[in-house]
Amino acid sequence: MKYDIVIIGGGPAGLAAAVAAYDAGSRSILILERDDKLGGILNQCIHNGFGLHTFKEELTGPEYAERFIDQVIERGIEYKLLTMVLAISGDKVITAMNKIDGLFTIEAGAIVLAMGCRERSRGALNIPGFRPAGIYSAGTAQRLVNMEGYMPGRKVVILGSGDIGLIMARRMTLEGAKVQVVAELMPYSGGLKRNIVQCLDDFGIPLKLSHTVVNIEGKERVSGVTIARVDDKNKPIPGTEEHYDCDTLLLSVGLIPENELSRGMGVEINPVTNGPRVNESLETSIPGVFAAGNVLHVHDLVDYVSEEAASAGRAAVAFVEAGGREEARNEIPITFEGGPRYTVPVAIDPKFVGDSLTIRFRVGGVMRDRRVKLILDGDEVVKRRRQVMAPGEMEEIKLTRDMLDKHPDLKTIHIKVEEA
Repeated sequence: MKYDIVIIGGGPAGLAAAVAAYDAGSRSILILERDDKLGGILNQCIHNGFGLHTFKEELTGPEYAERFIDQVIERGIEYKLLTMVLAISGDKVITAMNKIDGLFTIEAGAIVLAMGCRERSRGALNIPGFRPAGIYSAGTAQRLVNMEGYMPGRKVVILGSGDIGLIMARRMTLEGAKVQVVAELMPYSGGLKRNIVQCLDDFGIPLKLSHTVVNIEGKERVSGVTIARVDDKNKPIPGTEEHYDCDTLLLSVGLIPENELSRGMGVEINPVTNGPRVNESLETSIPGVFAAGNVLHVHDLVDYVSEEAASAGRAAVAFVEAGGREEARNEIPITFEGGPRYTVPVAIDPKFVGDSLTIRFRVGGVMRDRRVKLILDGDEVVKRRRQVMAPGEMEEIKLTRDMLDKHPDLKTIHIKVEEA
């Protein structure tokens, strides 16, 4: 089998990349999805709040996914469900399998990686105590409640204040469970401010920052957990322990981009994001292999996933149309100081930037009253005030073609966050 563009993953990133690639002129596109339906994680996100940027209206996760699935079907884009990709070689040969085709290979002109992310598990946390039933990741609990029709438990403690944990605090409460507390290791929440207000404050659920679980009790089933305050080195402070009787512990302790396939094919990984290092075209260190969505870096809004993936889809088409050969590149690394932990992209070749380019980044802690600057060769081309910046909310800066044209011999691109 041969296709010009193969997209790994049929979630929001894969769907948006496929639609954009088709609209850019490609008619040889294949989506490979391991689940039994397109839509990815959106299928279990039945709460609203999606689509405000993309469709200018508020949708649930399944509704948002359906908009893109309809576009894929209208365009006649091919996809294979229940298909597991086993490996991708450096020369873009994909090995996959399913029940109908068995084990098969596909030669791709370009590949878009859109595998999404997975949740960090209890095993990564080193929480002392027994290993009873009743401990779930928040996403697993979300699937059980919203898609399978099972209640994980009735008396709940949640560790971690990522967006899924906050949303599940509300969801479990609406289903009749008692959510006793949300404990967060960091001194700030990892979720969007609106989710803290709508999911915790509106339901009277306490959020305890700088706290973690120090013990899990129960042999067959969780019977209780103990949380404690932590110091500035994240070590529990003796004497601050609080015990909660409960039958369920939900973990919302971080998301990890799903990059086993990327690593296996030799893609260079950014140690901060755990996703590929990409240039302005969202192209990885392997020419013709692009990445978008949560496999690249964890997003807070699906609208940004769709926007980013569409760019990757268009870039994949441009690569194929150029015959799979890259022009000589002159990449300028993006440097930063004062707060950002990373940028996407990590480097830019100005001649490949269109009318504008969105540079996205996250800061490492809560910062108040700051000024964000984009500096090209010492010239401040963007300067804006930010009242609050937090790790749970992605920041972005627009770099325009006009800015680049005024710096024809550009040598440095720098983002600086400073006190206002």
